[in-house]
Amino acid sequence: MSARSYPTTPDGRYFVVRGRLWRASNPALEPEARERLVKELMDARRAVGAAKRKGDHAAETAAHEAVDRAKVALGERGPVWWDDGAPDLNRHLVRTGSYANWYASLPEEER
Repeated sequence: MSARSYPTTPDGRYFVVRGRLWRASNPALEPEARERLVKELMDARRAVGAAKRKGDHAAETAAHEAVDRAKVALGERGPVWWDDGAPDLNRHLVRTGSYANWYASLPEEER
């Protein structure tokens, strides 16, 4: 099974899932750092699931914090990684903002 590819905004800042913008990771990260951070993120996500299954609220909280740390380090949360002053539109609807025309121009099968 292949991973689904989501449309990425022309500036590379976001990808779109079900009509919402999601901040992409910082493209300036070194490949080794990105790989390490993605591994940390996946480990933390698995830890969230394991803690939920056990009903261990303290472990779940710690795992959620680890997810957040990894996502901030990747640039997907926290301060934006671009420096031109553009606002963060993470989780905004793509059809209502500055990317609306770009998104509308995509073929239906790419949305």
